[in-house]
Amino acid sequence: MKHASENTIATLAPLLEQIRPLPGLKEKKTGIFYRKSRAFLHFHEDGDRIYADVRLQEPDFQRLPVTTKEEQAAFLKILQDSL
Repeated sequence: MKHASENTIATLAPLLEQIRPLPGLKEKKTGIFYRKSRAFLHFHEDGDRIYADVRLQEPDFQRLPVTTKEEQAAFLKILQDSL
């Protein structure tokens, strides 16, 4: 599974607009967020599917689907609850 391309990240623009104002996150590069000094969130693609890798619990990332609007809404809720 590869990191999401610029084109894939562009399709996530509405989701990214909701993530950017969340407290404690800094977007170092488009679609790559840090919390404090550690990588916290980035995106992958596999075929036509998109996934978020998010560090909900230390030390590992958890991979969650974010392809559909429903998956994005569920992911955003999980993300908000973790902050």
